[in-house]
Amino acid sequence: MRYEKGRKDASRDRIVEVAAERFRGDGIAASGLATIMSDAGLTNGAFYPHFRSKAELVRESLVAAMEIQSQQLQEALAAGGPEMGIAAYLSAEHRDNPGTGCASAALLPELARQPPETREVYSERLLVLVRQLSAALPQTKDPEGAAMGVFATLIGTLQLARAVEGTELSDRILAAGKDAAGTLIQPRQDELAS
Repeated sequence: MRYEKGRKDASRDRIVEVAAERFRGDGIAASGLATIMSDAGLTNGAFYPHFRSKAELVRESLVAAMEIQSQQLQEALAAGGPEMGIAAYLSAEHRDNPGTGCASAALLPELARQPPETREVYSERLLVLVRQLSAALPQTKDPEGAAMGVFATLIGTLQLARAVEGTELSDRILAAGKDAAGTLIQPRQDELAS
């Protein structure tokens, strides 16, 4: 039985959506194709008409997750600037829901072991996020460098807070990360003088 193109596209989109959430929640290696397909409401046999491999699904899921993150960042920046973006990123809600959160915080150790094509896609998408944030930062000599420092602080903070989730220490880590990231977005005194 043949289905119209729209149905195939909808199935593919559903697989990507489920995989993106599963990979961020459970990790790439721990997420089997059978579970992903079952969660998507499809059979295992329906995977290969859509994707050549799990690696291709990882790449497409990563792109989808990072596009959503880019939209969320844009909305936060428009609503309240970098401070709002930092607060949303380092919230208890984000910490407690890795499946729908930042792909970087959830997957960095595994992404480092992915094929070069996947790491290249990740690098491209990360730079989109960095440039979005850098455009919203106060004038500095190196806005992209400052934005990279903020992202490194945010991602590391979230990873640490998740590692000790459910404890007072986790909340303290989130608060300390907000303070540190807030410091990074302030113009330096030597730059203000020039």
